[in-house]
Amino acid sequence: MANTKQCGTDQASFTAARGTPGLRQLVDDFYDAMDTMPEAARVRGMHPKDLTESRDRLALFLSGWLSGPNAFRPKYGPINIPRAHQHLPIGEAEMEAWLLCMKTALDKQPYEATFKDYLLRQPRIPAQRVRTH
Repeated sequence: MANTKQCGTDQASFTAARGTPGLRQLVDDFYDAMDTMPEAARVRGMHPKDLTESRDRLALFLSGWLSGPNAFRPKYGPINIPRAHQHLPIGEAEMEAWLLCMKTALDKQPYEATFKDYLLRQPRIPAQRVRTH
C-alpha cells in the first residue's frame, strides 16, 4: 500500500499506479477527459488530432517519473518539459484545465487516496514551469 511518505521513493509510486497497465489506463482516461470536457477544449486543441503518440509519450514519461521502466528516452530522446511546451500559449487557465483532466482521470483509478493526492500535487510544479504567459 502506498502512502505519501512512500510515494516518490524506489518503485513505490510505480507500484501504486499498478505498473505499466495502470499508467496506460490513467493516460487513456486523462486524454478521454481532455476529449470530452469543455473546460479542456483549448488544451485539446494544442494536441494532434490523433492522440496515439501523445498517449504513448505521457505513459512512458510517467513510468520513468514514477521510478518504473525508463522507456521514454530510448524511444523519444531526452525531455525538457518547459522547452517541449514553449511554443504553446499556456496560461493559468490552460494549466488548470490540464490539471482538471488529470484529476478526472485519477478519480476513475482504483488508487489509494494518498497516492491520488500525490499525483495531483506533484504535476503542479512542472505545470507552472510550462506556462508561457
